[in-house]
Amino acid sequence: MPALLAVALAQAAAAATCNGALCDADRLRPFLEKLADAPADPAPVRILQIGDSHTAGDQITGSWRTLLQARFGRGGRGVMAVGRPYAGYLTRDITATQSPGWSVDGIFGPAYRPAATVRMGLSAYSLTSQTPGATVTLSADGGRTFDRLTLCALTGPGAGTVRLGIGAASLDWSLAAPASGSQCRTLDAGGEASGASVTVIAGPVTLTSWDTARSRGGGVVLSNLGTVGAQLVHFGRTDERVVTTELATYRPDLIVIAFGTNEAFRPGFSAAAYEATLRADLARLRRLAPGVPMLLFGAPDSATRTPGLQSGEGGISPPCPTSALWRPTAALAAVQAIQRRQAHAAGIAYWDWAQAMGGRCTADGWTQGTTPLMRGDHVHFTSRGGAEIARRLQADLDRALAALPVRDRF
Repeated sequence: MPALLAVALAQAAAAATCNGALCDADRLRPFLEKLADAPADPAPVRILQIGDSHTAGDQITGSWRTLLQARFGRGGRGVMAVGRPYAGYLTRDITATQSPGWSVDGIFGPAYRPAATVRMGLSAYSLTSQTPGATVTLSADGGRTFDRLTLCALTGPGAGTVRLGIGAASLDWSLAAPASGSQCRTLDAGGEASGASVTVIAGPVTLTSWDTARSRGGGVVLSNLGTVGAQLVHFGRTDERVVTTELATYRPDLIVIAFGTNEAFRPGFSAAAYEATLRADLARLRRLAPGVPMLLFGAPDSATRTPGLQSGEGGISPPCPTSALWRPTAALAAVQAIQRRQAHAAGIAYWDWAQAMGGRCTADGWTQGTTPLMRGDHVHFTSRGGAEIARRLQADLDRALAALPVRDRF
């Protein structure tokens, strides 16, 4: 590790108070107190995570959701992109369908169109249709029913009408408005429901997110809003008015920010440019969600066998003792140090994902064995690995919970 980077890591670590892999946990106190009260609180605890493919794939967030809901109660599936915004879209615990007649816009990847004017919100995708009868649906998996549907959409002159349905309840909602904007509408089923739908009555309509929840019984809701291949800078392509409307509707108790892998794999990575960008991106999130506790995940350990990524402005990434071929990218340690430093400066808690895994060069070992924890690409996690990461994350949060004053503990 280059000397300057080692100094930066030491300075970042010294600036924060850490217990296990979780640093500055005191900044999570409002969330931790609500989680502690969850068994007796009729209002759900809402966690909203934005991120890259680790979030989109729902291996980790899905396991974390299952763990939390088994312990504190099931509050619902949470916020999602509407329909099926890309091939291979995963929706654990719920099944989404989408009829023909829709177009998709996104902040990154095949759905991103630089010249497009369609605005996007928290989900990082918008679904648009001009076709009467075009429909998107949600069906509960494994008896994980819900009784409330919330839909967020763009409004404005000439906008069309959609019909919301959940269980036996339905509602027609006109999106026409004097000026362009964004609104959300909630429909209650009046009882447990296993399905929900949105149908175009008249176009054009643009839908930015939807949410299924249980209106009674509290529990935990964990939303995973990920974009494959994205970096946090791409979330800057979302529309601030839409994001603000959705945050006011969904009211998260904790926002988790989980990027960094794609930044570390970016050719020509510049530490100075990344630090400036991350500082601005975190400031934007703090401004859009004032008072909401936030937790920044550091980039997990990963590895590459591409020589061009094993060297960079900071020098050459040292080899791992377990593999002569695979090693972390040259940028990974810098990304992690910058994330830790900027989280502390922004008043955001930090979870050292790589440390929780076991530190540098852990990824190669996690790909080994008959039931590996990581896939052969040394980047993505298997189902078993996702469950293990969720367990270690919650263990660190439990230590922070245990540190609360006695009267606040569950």
